[in-house]
Amino acid sequence: MAVKKRLGRGLSAILEDVELAYKQEIDENEEKIKEIPLDLISPNPYQPRKYFDEKSLSELSESIKKYGLLQPIIVVKKNDGYMLIAGERRYRAAKMAGFSEIKAIVTDFENENLRELALIENIQREDLNPIELAKSYKELIEEHKITQEELADIIHKSRTQITNTLRLLTLSKEVMELVASGALSQGHAKVLVGLDEESQKVVADTILGQKLSVRETERLVQNIKNPKKESKTKISIDKSILKKTVDILKKRGFSAKFSSDKLTVKFSCKEEIEKFLNLLEK
Repeated sequence: MAVKKRLGRGLSAILEDVELAYKQEIDENEEKIKEIPLDLISPNPYQPRKYFDEKSLSELSESIKKYGLLQPIIVVKKNDGYMLIAGERRYRAAKMAGFSEIKAIVTDFENENLRELALIENIQREDLNPIELAKSYKELIEEHKITQEELADIIHKSRTQITNTLRLLTLSKEVMELVASGALSQGHAKVLVGLDEESQKVVADTILGQKLSVRETERLVQNIKNPKKESKTKISIDKSILKKTVDILKKRGFSAKFSSDKLTVKFSCKEEIEKFLNLLEK
């Protein structure tokens, strides 16, 4: 437990001080801000964000064209080029704006911190889609060996919110892609958790095809989980008919009786069964 707490405090400190770290990095290294060719910069392979909103990038691109890049990106030296640590939206927007160079600070972060820095930069600076956020939470929990509750305290989110987000990773690949692309909302997606893959596909197709609300989706899933049993129609038989049948069978030498809507015939030997079958064929 002591190890978990120590790691938790370390992560918390990074999360709480990330904005200050950016400011200090720029203030203390203002003279080290360089114009670096964009084609020498490679993305951080640990970047959790896979989807970038084109409209948002376009707006940022226009802003950079008009006002310039107000906050440098942060890179680390790698082989003959650089690896992006923070500022992938700015990097992409600058490319979109047609720039050949970008303002950057070359820092000396250790390689083992690259994943953590990418995760933190995204969580703090821009909302990830629900699937990317779930993967980020999962990596932070595994990287620092902390519980969901400890992570909730560190990033100031409710434990329920983190748990529900992590559960999205149990969905089928197809449904996760729909959530990541924004076709399905997180509210819709969490209702699908626990269904088998085939049922998830059926419900997802129904949501998209019929534009179901979350409440309507909940009712649909409830019906799938607890299908209504078809009620059996009880046929009422006239007791006088049963009594007449019993009387006929007894006259023929059979042991017969009835109770409620049930007729019972008992046979003592094979010959009686054959005699009964012959009677039915007449």
